[in-house]
Amino acid sequence: MNFKRIIVSLFIACMVTALCGFTKLYDDPVTKIIAQLGKWLSAHPQEKVYLQMDKPYYSAGDDIWFKAYVTIGAGHQLSALSGVLNVELIDDEDSVKQSIKLPIVSGLTWGDLSLADTIREGNYRIRAYTTWMRNAGSEYFFDKAISITNSITNDVFTHANYQYKTGNGQQQVKAEINYSNLAGKPYANSTVKYEVHTSFGTIVKGTGQTDDNGNLHLLFISPSTTGPAGRIITELKIEGKKTIEKSILIKAASGNTDVQFFPEGGNLVTNNKTKIAFKAVGADGLASDVKGVIINDGNNQVSTFASSHLGMGVFELTPENGKSYKAKITYADGSERMIDLPKAVNSGYSLNIDNRDADVIHVKVLPGAMVSASSSTTEVISVVAQAGGEICFAGKSSPGSKFITADIPKNKFPTGIVQFTLFSSTGEPMNERLVFVQNHDQLKLNVVSDQQAYSPRQKIKLDISANDKEGKPVVGSFSVAVTDESMVTVDEDAENSILANLLLTSDLKGYIEKPNYYFNHEDEKSRADLDVLMLTQGYHRFEWKQLLNDDYPPIVFQPEKTLQISGHLKNLLGKPVANGKITLFSTKGGVFMVDALSDKAGNFTFKDLVFRDSIKFVVQARTAKGGKSVEVSIDNVQTQPTGAAKIAPDFFVNADNGLSPFLQRSKIQYNNEVKYGIVSGSIMLKEVEIRDKKDEPIKNSSNLNGAGNADQVIRASDMALAGCANIGDCLQGRINGVIFRNDTPYLMRSMQRPMLIVLDGVYVDGETLNSINPNDIESVEVLKNIGYTAIYGGKGGGGVLVITSKTGQSSPNYQRYSPGLITYMPKGYAKVREFYAPRYDDPKTNAQIPDLRNTVYWKPNVVTGKDGKASIDYFNTDTKGTYRVVIEGIDGNGNLGRLVYRYKVE
Repeated sequence: MNFKRIIVSLFIACMVTALCGFTKLYDDPVTKIIAQLGKWLSAHPQEKVYLQMDKPYYSAGDDIWFKAYVTIGAGHQLSALSGVLNVELIDDEDSVKQSIKLPIVSGLTWGDLSLADTIREGNYRIRAYTTWMRNAGSEYFFDKAISITNSITNDVFTHANYQYKTGNGQQQVKAEINYSNLAGKPYANSTVKYEVHTSFGTIVKGTGQTDDNGNLHLLFISPSTTGPAGRIITELKIEGKKTIEKSILIKAASGNTDVQFFPEGGNLVTNNKTKIAFKAVGADGLASDVKGVIINDGNNQVSTFASSHLGMGVFELTPENGKSYKAKITYADGSERMIDLPKAVNSGYSLNIDNRDADVIHVKVLPGAMVSASSSTTEVISVVAQAGGEICFAGKSSPGSKFITADIPKNKFPTGIVQFTLFSSTGEPMNERLVFVQNHDQLKLNVVSDQQAYSPRQKIKLDISANDKEGKPVVGSFSVAVTDESMVTVDEDAENSILANLLLTSDLKGYIEKPNYYFNHEDEKSRADLDVLMLTQGYHRFEWKQLLNDDYPPIVFQPEKTLQISGHLKNLLGKPVANGKITLFSTKGGVFMVDALSDKAGNFTFKDLVFRDSIKFVVQARTAKGGKSVEVSIDNVQTQPTGAAKIAPDFFVNADNGLSPFLQRSKIQYNNEVKYGIVSGSIMLKEVEIRDKKDEPIKNSSNLNGAGNADQVIRASDMALAGCANIGDCLQGRINGVIFRNDTPYLMRSMQRPMLIVLDGVYVDGETLNSINPNDIESVEVLKNIGYTAIYGGKGGGGVLVITSKTGQSSPNYQRYSPGLITYMPKGYAKVREFYAPRYDDPKTNAQIPDLRNTVYWKPNVVTGKDGKASIDYFNTDTKGTYRVVIEGIDGNGNLGRLVYRYKVE
């Protein structure tokens, strides 16, 4: 077959801006595509966030140290668009446990999240985003799964295994749960109450007993064979009357595997040889190996396939006219299944791309049989390639030609994901193919130390150098994390590095398993595996049809440059007050005062504010003539819903699996820090005192039984001891027989009905409750037994929490004292703390304290000079072994860098 090579037009990024204002009717579809994409990019610049963290998992009492890099555009320039970063700690039930704001300066910021010693063990995720990023959707937020263990207040550790079997058309799940203490000693012959919870409710409950090895065996029927199944809630009796509640994740509802096939470009076209990629995913969201054969409708074998990496693979097929094809799949357990392949079409096009060459991308567009036979001589098809919304390549066929072939130099593209799209003569998108371009233009980082082996507590100095791809020194900002690998083991392929995040996962909606594998290995196989990943993933930053018709979602969230407070004024009749004077002031930490005027609609805004979290402001309003008869209200800031996490497959069924050394040393280190006053031991509150009714009365209590008449009372002093971010965290583990799920409390004996929450006499939900600052709470009265709950009728059947604020008149964010006067406690900037690392050359350092820290050193703000150099120094801990140094960062031109360095402590 003869192909007519065309001359292609190359459009680099700077041309997009020039074309974005071109609004006439376009005769050339390519010109319109370029102009529309430029218009979209101008209005929707793409921000990304990456967080380097000090380690991959944590223990209760730890600090999660991180540095944030906020970039914009395909070139990953440090963003000047947003000035505020939101960072959240979310549990595996999609409840926000901590939330902080940090100021972004030149695209950079850093901070930490402090974990209470009472935090529930399990799977969590760290989510980070700017307000501007909310317009694109949470799929593009930074989202990382972490496990948090608890060896401080935790006496029982579990390990669960699941097996699946289909019987009588039903999915049977066999669970084996092992119970042991921190030393690994099993809780043998112990009584366990259990309930299995799914989205369908409680499907089974009962009582069992562990065997001699501490194992509990359960068998139940799963109501669903897809998606996550839920969790098992158990109560284990130990030491006589003591009961320990454990929540165990059921990650998969079945052992089923889903296999999907993806023809290159989206179409399987008759008589055109086409690559077909496939991806096999288990019910837990992780890859599953498969193999099989392709047979036609004559039952003849025409091809074979087998997964080569993480359930993915690729094979070639040339479909014949009028024939259909099936895949006979063999799963890892030996079972088989037949699946239809996509039907071949005669009228479409094939978009074939060969990305194996180191320097060139080979593009070939082939028509189907009906297209080739067409007598049209005017149809023109076009290929457009864009990266991050910027056009890097555009080419079209000659009139009447149905073919395009092009060899495109890779240096025309930035490193990262490139989307190739084939358009019809009318500008309709027909085919799409993602390609990953690796130009090897990352920063070249190097570390030099005076020794390769050191002794415990010895001072170490590391000299860091950063150069660009041409070897020239660069000024850059870097973060450095040093961990002890004897306690903190890392799967380097599963890490979400700065390269894997900003170049790969941040542009894709779907889950990517082991993303750093594609950057951790520089060989032919990893490059081929990455190309198969591109064949199975979709790029959905925008939809072409909507973009070309100016039919994309409007901007809802404006860039948040600084903190601001807004609201509105009304008179006592509810009408807007124009030109009213509003004063915002605080006396905490010195006098702060600023004024604003309301507009015609009564709206006002205080802009460009800088204040710490938990500060309390007074907002005073007057009419233009100084009258006090006004009502001032503060605008509620719409919170970002949590939603299902795309990284949920990274959650562990056993969060502490294989972490025994980490847990044991974390507990010893924490106890030592408490003993020597490095951290406050007062938060180690395992049980809450049940106060007698004769104690001092609770002022303003709305308890219908009378103040203090409850099964349990928690006072403000107990809340202050907790050091937690919200009320749910303060109460989690402190109320006997109560567990919080999605901010909502449940009695463990009645998990289908939430507890009634009464705040200052008003019924509220868990989300509203957790918007209250814990420091504003006077008391929590817990009503569990019918003698106390009966007075609340049916609403109190699941138990009642009666919460009294210190003022007795709480609202989610502010209290109203009189017309024109309120107090307001907005979300401010979190306090940035410095990582604690002992200096053993300082005589003030107490050298008697054992040093078993697993994060040896953390430095978020290492800046290389004009010579590309910087240095750091710190002291090793008491632990011998291999220490791992991870350096990540970026220069002023958006070039990324990462280096892993190791040394011995003997």
